[in-house]
Amino acid sequence: MTDQQLQIQKKALQDELKRIKERPENDETFISTELSNYDNHPADQATDMMDSATELAMDKFHEFQIEKIEKALRAIDEGTYGDCTVCGEEIPFERLEAIPSTLTCVEHSEKTAGTQERPVEEGILNATTSDPSNFKDYRIDGEDSFLVVEDYGSSDTPSDMGHN
Repeated sequence: MTDQQLQIQKKALQDELKRIKERPENDETFISTELSNYDNHPADQATDMMDSATELAMDKFHEFQIEKIEKALRAIDEGTYGDCTVCGEEIPFERLEAIPSTLTCVEHSEKTAGTQERPVEEGILNATTSDPSNFKDYRIDGEDSFLVVEDYGSSDTPSDMGHN
């Protein structure tokens, strides 16, 4: 990597770090203003919960991004930027251009959780209504295929199941 390319990468990292840090903070707390949630529609409560969860997830994501960028900037200062931290091989400039904060080659990159794994339900249920189940126990029709999936667990409480 040339000195000019290194400076371009450093500026890209600094600009991204600045953009993330200057992101407006959402200090709004998603709390109910009602004295009681008794008369609130469940969808309103779900919206509040979703807003809160989304904001929390975005905050965590930005913290993670800041940490990665700061590590890459330290690597530039130390003179190790562009070399894989696992094997020591040079990282292709095209990869660094695409992901300036990366410190590993493609072979040693982190595999994002969930991208290779599929939900267990997909092994049983199909996306079509004409043949909704891969489970070939013909004693169970397509309408009962949920019962097969439910064997893997559900959110039912004991009271939902008739136990007091």
